[in-house]
This record gives sequence, C-alpha cells and structure tokens, in this order.
Amino acid sequence: MYEIRLHSRGGQGGVTAAKLLAHAAFLDGKNATAAPFYGAERRGAPVVSFIRIDDRPIKIYSQIRKPDLVIVLDMGVMDTVNVLDGLKEGGSVLINSPNPAEFEGYKTYNVDLTNIALSLDLVISGSPILNTPLLGALAKLGLVSRESARTAIKEAFKDERNAEAAMKAYEEMKI
Repeated sequence: MYEIRLHSRGGQGGVTAAKLLAHAAFLDGKNATAAPFYGAERRGAPVVSFIRIDDRPIKIYSQIRKPDLVIVLDMGVMDTVNVLDGLKEGGSVLINSPNPAEFEGYKTYNVDLTNIALSLDLVISGSPILNTPLLGALAKLGLVSRESARTAIKEAFKDERNAEAAMKAYEEMKI
C-alpha cells in the first residue's frame, strides 16, 4: 500500500487534490481512499489530507502516521508543523516551490504549482488553486497515469484550464 500525507492550507485545494488523486487511481484500476483532517475550518488554516493507493481493497480509514510521500502545498505550514514526522525511511517529499529543497535522507521534488495556477488565472478569492496542477506532478511521479489524471480533472471541472494546469505541471516537474 502506498500512503501519502498532503499538507496544505484551507482554500488551496488540498482536500480536492486528495479526492482527485484517489479518483485518478481508481480510473487506473487501483483501490484508493482520500480523507481530510481539519483543524479550525477556515480559509488559510492548516489542513492535512491522507491518500492510500493499493492494488488490493483498502480497509484502513485512519490518519497516516508513516507515509511514503509527503506533499507540501504551502511552505509556510512547515513553520508550525513537522511535515517530515513519520516519513518512512527512503520516502519522498514533493514541495510547491520554484526552488529545489533538500531534506536529508529523503528524495525531494519541487514544482512551482503556484506560478502554474497564476499563469492560467486559476484563482479563487485571491488564492491560486493548486489541486489540478498537483495532479499533473503526481502523474509525473508515476502515482497515476497522465490520462487518468486528465480524465479525473475533466470529470470534476468544466474549465479546460484545470487540465491544462495539470499537463503544464507534468511537463515542468523534474524527476
């Protein structure tokens, strides 16, 4: 089973990103679950989402304490939360940043999801929407196929810019 913990802030699309990833995995023939954990329910508050993907049925619906992958949509969350807590040895970190970061002992990826969203004017209430570009980056990592990512996005959103953002992130993501 592959387990992911996604750190974001309310309004960035982290919860929706988790649901989109689970749906794309399902389209690829996998079993998947997505569950958010809210603190204070308000825009800008830290939010954690959990995603599990497996070939077999998933019967666990708890928080993920030892993820294989940690995703950070807002680097500011790292000021108050130890996002690496429990990350499995040899695990990976994906951060929304134009600049590479290093976390000793972990494989780290970065992609500027914010700039991608802003370049396509994917903004709601002044906040860039990061969920659809994130799905493209996760497809690049091989968690889901590019086709399933695009299909999941198109089923959820009519605005073509969402699928375009995912494909742009797929292309910009360095592995």
